[in-house]
Amino acid sequence: MARRKATTFTEVELEFMHVIWELGEVSTENMQDTLNDRGRPLSDGSIRKILSILLTKGHVERRRDGRSFYYKPTVDKESARQSMVQDLLKRAFDGSVSLMVASLFDSRGIKDGDIDDVKRMIDSYDGGE
Repeated sequence: MARRKATTFTEVELEFMHVIWELGEVSTENMQDTLNDRGRPLSDGSIRKILSILLTKGHVERRRDGRSFYYKPTVDKESARQSMVQDLLKRAFDGSVSLMVASLFDSRGIKDGDIDDVKRMIDSYDGGE
């Protein structure tokens, strides 16, 4: 069976996207310096490969300036989050929001403040209809 082409991000791709969203536009050198500063040293070849994958997937676009390429996002952070949530909802929970929420609560990683925030969101959502 052929592997489906992922439209969402791998862990490393998402790490790169966070840098690109934060800086707005990056060269491979900017990316390497930023990742080094964050304790994630990668070779120039690895950085170019991940940026190439992001380009192929359409998540970034690039422009040439002299001998350097600069990459900027084609998708905003919030749209990417929504896409990832929808992908997870569809693949892991068969589209069931209630199963997804139940799984979050069952994970026991929910703090009291989180529960209060969720209650406020539900009340706000119910009031908005």
